[in-house]
Amino acid sequence: MQSGLSFIETVIGATIFAFVAMSIYTTFERVIKTVRTAQARVDASALVDEQFEIARNLPYSNIGTVGGIPAGSLIPVQTLTRSGMKFIATTTVRDIDLPFDGTIAGTPNDLSPADNKLVEIDIACITCNMFRPMIMTTTIAPKDLEGSSTNGALFVKAIDSSGLPIQNALVHIYYPTTTPIDIYDVTSTSGMLQIIDAPPGNQAYQITVSKAGYSTEQTYSSAGPTTTSPVKPYATVAAQTVTQLTFPIDAVATLNVSSVTPSCTVVPNIGTQFVGAKLIGNEPVYKYKKWFSTGASGVMTLNNMEWDNYTITASSSSYELAGIVPLSPVQVVPGATQNIQLIMEPKLPPTLLITVKDSVTGLPVSGATVSINSAGATTTQITGRGFLSQTDWSGGQGQGDFIDPTKYSSSDANIDATGLPGSVRLQSFLGVYPPSGVLESSSFDTGSISNFYQFTSNPTNQPVPGTTTARFQLATNNSTSSSWTYLGPDGTAGTYYTSTLTDIAATNNGNRFLRYKMYLDTASSTKTPSVTDTQFTFTSSCVPPGQVLFQSLPTGSYNITVAKVGYSTSTDAVNVTAGSWQEKPIILGP
Repeated sequence: MQSGLSFIETVIGATIFAFVAMSIYTTFERVIKTVRTAQARVDASALVDEQFEIARNLPYSNIGTVGGIPAGSLIPVQTLTRSGMKFIATTTVRDIDLPFDGTIAGTPNDLSPADNKLVEIDIACITCNMFRPMIMTTTIAPKDLEGSSTNGALFVKAIDSSGLPIQNALVHIYYPTTTPIDIYDVTSTSGMLQIIDAPPGNQAYQITVSKAGYSTEQTYSSAGPTTTSPVKPYATVAAQTVTQLTFPIDAVATLNVSSVTPSCTVVPNIGTQFVGAKLIGNEPVYKYKKWFSTGASGVMTLNNMEWDNYTITASSSSYELAGIVPLSPVQVVPGATQNIQLIMEPKLPPTLLITVKDSVTGLPVSGATVSINSAGATTTQITGRGFLSQTDWSGGQGQGDFIDPTKYSSSDANIDATGLPGSVRLQSFLGVYPPSGVLESSSFDTGSISNFYQFTSNPTNQPVPGTTTARFQLATNNSTSSSWTYLGPDGTAGTYYTSTLTDIAATNNGNRFLRYKMYLDTASSTKTPSVTDTQFTFTSSCVPPGQVLFQSLPTGSYNITVAKVGYSTSTDAVNVTAGSWQEKPIILGP
């Protein structure tokens, strides 16, 4: 009788063999990679020693990089091969100002600040897996005492829009001499790059400061073609003098721009111009001045927008601008994503757009009566509701609808709304503050179905950042009798409105009533956050807040009267000419 392996047994055996073989292969491959990585680290270490030895064996005056400061014979970037692997060796040399004989611009003032040289070698492997760059530094001193310097120093500082230093900002310095100086380096933790022993030059140093995800700032030539009167000309370095320039940069923003009618119907292909307030030349030459189109969809997205105040105009053969939400000039916040609406009406010239703003907040004023009079004929309109706010909570709780501006809906026992009128704080219990407190507002009525835009609270900075915080969540409804679900700026219950000019989540659009919930927190029993103002902006069914449009006007002179309860009545005049569109701003004060 013959016996042998069945087909199933053969398949099982082959599977087991394949699994074992694969495990052995994977282990072998992992060992090979580990060995190769170790070899790469050994080779990189040897390359660092090699580059240091080259530097140490040069005459001291030659220790520098080609095109750098200090200038020398070392190659700044080179590709080297070891053990079949390619490495990038980056060499940076900087003069060091040691304090033993004073410091430049210090006490005493060191007129020869280039005391020693710092050499940094950065080795990166471009053909290796899991290889972290190897960075090492050494200091080299001259054999003799330094002589009197005929050079100066160039300090470049990068700050953000709040004036705080920016670390690792990329600084490019170029000086087109016979042997051009061409330096790429980054700022320190203090936001500063210090170039010691820089050759003198009158408006000679071209400087650009940038960072990934940030705006860019630079110097400009006085010889054009961009400008002949630059705000920040090429830098001048004088002998034995420190030249310091500050470059403000910050995170870029995204703008979502749409063009619609007052009834929210899309208006396509609206030409739109953005002009920033920042200048690169005093002629004036604006840093940002560009035209765009909202396209067939009536929507466009502008990326990489620098923080600035942008004046916006719109142009079309068939439509004219009836308002902008928010009002122009639009303040673009660093790193934000902001929505801008262009409200368009069919073109019926001559046209007069009147914009009414609050003199204190600069926000649009809704409910203002605007009358224009010419030759005894008067036309009147009322501005759309622009913002609702609360600045006093001393009336206490128990109010459902926002009728009495000093009252609110409810709060817990940890809230003090009466101790300091015009302010909400944590309640002090014998000088000790609880860790948190909550207040819920009354229901604000926008008057109709609305789109919500920005929520603002003051003060924007609490007394002890990181210790005391004021957070908010918003809820909207079409009925004051409905339940309220409080959400943050991303439309979820896990986030909060914590900073000024925060866009309200789009999920709130299409509702009429709004409430906010205020959360006060402190990590210190002796400190309390404080809130003095809350306000939000909105439009009702795409009607621009604080703006009214008069069309098909007879030409001539017009007297303007703007009035609202709680404000002083404003009077002004304007001349309307044939075929024109013009905007007239009116500021209302208390």
